[in-house]
Amino acid sequence: MRDAREHSLSIVVPVYRGATTLDALVGEVAALTERFRTPAGHLARVTEVVLVHDCGPDDSDVVIRRLAAAHDWVRPVWLSRNYGQHAATMAGMASSGGDWVATLDEDGQHDPAELGAMLDRAIVQRADLVYAAPRNKPPHGPLRNVASRGAKASLRWITGDRAANSFNSYRLVLGEIARSVAAYAGSGVYLDIALGWVARRVVTCPVDLRAEGNRPSGYRLGSLLSHYRRMVVTGGTRLLRLVSLLGVLLAVAGFAGAVVVIWTRIHGHVPVQGWASMMVVSLIASGFILVSLGIVAEYVGVAVNMAMGRPLYVIVRDPEEGPLGREAVAPTRVDEETAR
Repeated sequence: MRDAREHSLSIVVPVYRGATTLDALVGEVAALTERFRTPAGHLARVTEVVLVHDCGPDDSDVVIRRLAAAHDWVRPVWLSRNYGQHAATMAGMASSGGDWVATLDEDGQHDPAELGAMLDRAIVQRADLVYAAPRNKPPHGPLRNVASRGAKASLRWITGDRAANSFNSYRLVLGEIARSVAAYAGSGVYLDIALGWVARRVVTCPVDLRAEGNRPSGYRLGSLLSHYRRMVVTGGTRLLRLVSLLGVLLAVAGFAGAVVVIWTRIHGHVPVQGWASMMVVSLIASGFILVSLGIVAEYVGVAVNMAMGRPLYVIVRDPEEGPLGREAVAPTRVDEETAR
């Protein structure tokens, strides 16, 4: 049977340099503000487009005011200064009210028409979070594409997050999850890391990326490196635990080395007086220092999780009453084909 529930979608767009691209994006979304059926037959409607003004250098604010005056479903959110894409996205999530929250870039890369397929994927696979998985190569230079793949692969190893390879700014999130993350995530937390803390199931949906609008990219080498640093730092405490483990291993090696030095000194194989005692003191002291650093790293890891706002738990409503309720996900033949 088909889903009789109408799924409401909130679209969140962080705006930094969108003066030349917002009109086209909002024009495409307009067709989705009327009730429509997804490719698998689920009912959906975009109930609001939240444009978050991140205080860019162009006239985005003028365009946002004009669009809000022309469309009652366009909601502006004004930030006091430039906070960056992820902070602006979370501000939009906190201001949203839909069953689902979709995040799109302002530059036209993300086709809103793909939202139907992403919603189908979420419903059929009962997923809280759906990332767009580009079928085509991202419209960036080869060096940036290679660096992006390498960064995601290393992040997956460093943090242990299996979804790290799927991170994408085009995402569909269950509304309760999106608003909860926006409420508790601390300053500087990487959005996708925070979503991974509470999302029960994360899947991907194939989409086609389009070329960016005719405007310069807001990302430079420095900002991309800053993004990577934030991903690593907020991705968990695995690196701190590696420091702790390394301290223990080196401490054990230090004690073993001290035993060897003492044995060598007893058997008279040390020609320089004082060398054995100095080595024993150095090895044992270094071992104690490294173990102490490992213990400190464990405490720092606990403090980091608290400072980032990682929750002990998140309370949501009964899943059967929400957008992923069983009545809403009774698979049809079309659903199964879409899932495949």
